[in-house]
Amino acid sequence: MDSSIGGSSFSIQWLPPLLLLLLLTFVSSINASIHLYDHQGFREVGNSYLLSGGSEGIVASSTPGTAISHAHSFIRFENITFWRSKAAADQHSDMGHSTGLIQVVIFEAADRDNIGGSAYGGQRSICCTPDLAKLEGCKQGEVIRIPSATDINWPIVLNVQFSGKSLSTSMANSEVPITKTGMYNLFFISCDPKLKGLVMNGKTLWKNPDGYLPGRMAPLMKFYVYMSLAYVLLCVTWFFQYMRFWKDILQLQHCITVVIALGLFEMILWYFEFENFNRTGTRPVGITTWVVTVGAVRRTVSRLLILSVSMGYGVVRPTLGGLTSKVLLLGITYFVATELLDITEYVGTINDVSGRARLFLVLPDAFLDAFLILWIFTSLSKTLEQLQAKRSSVKLDTYRKFSNSLAVAVIASVVWIGYEVYFKATDPFNERWQSAWIITAFWDILAFGLLCVICYLWAPSQSSQRYAYSDEKGEEFDDEETQSLTRGKPEGDISLAKQDNLEDEEEEDKRE
Repeated sequence: MDSSIGGSSFSIQWLPPLLLLLLLTFVSSINASIHLYDHQGFREVGNSYLLSGGSEGIVASSTPGTAISHAHSFIRFENITFWRSKAAADQHSDMGHSTGLIQVVIFEAADRDNIGGSAYGGQRSICCTPDLAKLEGCKQGEVIRIPSATDINWPIVLNVQFSGKSLSTSMANSEVPITKTGMYNLFFISCDPKLKGLVMNGKTLWKNPDGYLPGRMAPLMKFYVYMSLAYVLLCVTWFFQYMRFWKDILQLQHCITVVIALGLFEMILWYFEFENFNRTGTRPVGITTWVVTVGAVRRTVSRLLILSVSMGYGVVRPTLGGLTSKVLLLGITYFVATELLDITEYVGTINDVSGRARLFLVLPDAFLDAFLILWIFTSLSKTLEQLQAKRSSVKLDTYRKFSNSLAVAVIASVVWIGYEVYFKATDPFNERWQSAWIITAFWDILAFGLLCVICYLWAPSQSSQRYAYSDEKGEEFDDEETQSLTRGKPEGDISLAKQDNLEDEEEEDKRE
């Protein structure tokens, strides 16, 4: 799909293929709510060896009597196998019954302080030490567990043991039902110093009553349904006017049409991607990468559209001239930054928490957004000055409305960024995961609102050509003609053509 900016061809066909090829070369398949562990090693943390098994928000199972057969929440363990080194196995005899203990710990974020302890106010330990055994009554060599104040059976601790000189041991397939809504964390822990170098295979399945979508993402599936309907309504309204006044369509309105189509396509893709994820528990890399690529293209084209409008493209200048290459270079850079950020955020996402990599990739994206805003408002100011100097009242009024709307959007963005920083800073353990979806949803709503404003200001009509660029003489024609009419020239000097033109102007002004 091509559109023209600045008289040169602007194609978006180059955007997905190369980056997708590179991505799919390095990544084969990722599972989400089905967490896979493929020879994952334990790392040393304090006095323990630990492997994080996942973290997700889970809604409690439905009330008995009202739920359907599959509407229950659980964390299920399947084909979990632990491997130790031969050196560790050789330290024990063949007859040994328990020659190495691994503990599987599941706890809610609210009970995070119920795992581990400290002696005499010192450094906190996950595993029980001789001093803690005396103080806390825990069993030395095992994870310290303090019963939850709300349920003495939580946190859950499951034991898996090696026997004799065996190099591996398997955990029996089991399922832990979730009866309380919360952010749940899973860890595999060993307090045995002889089990250094421990490796694990297998998988766990995390399920909510309505499917496999993690709790933070589940509300977004319904949100994308509503956003798709909103884009459909906008599409129907816009394309009706677009086809009705086809002969008077401006190049700028072609660009707006592309952005609307991309927005609708993105929302529909997100819904089906989430629906597949919710139904199967898997998130194929290829599908998710295409979805985030369409989203990155839509955001890039949207920003270039706003920048081009602010520069007066098609209104006070026929092309972007020498700025075309700079605009396209900025577009390419912004696309790459957004694509990398979205891939980190969505492709292969397993847990309901954000990683450090995402924070690192947010910085270039935020910098480019700030640079774009500065360039947009600088260009908008120059365009308003030109329209005011040429006394083009209709165009000037349109651009003032656009400028005010853009200012409101920027202020709303700054306020929301402040709220987002506050939200994440005051919730380090993601305990407010049920409302976290609003952070993502806001940006889609804001983008849609600004697109609606642009569609309203530059809606196709029989007078669309009045917003198009013309030379200086044509630009001042309306005002000069109005002045000549108000000077009280003889009635015969006013031709029928001028009367028709005046009536068209009055109708346009009323419509505006």
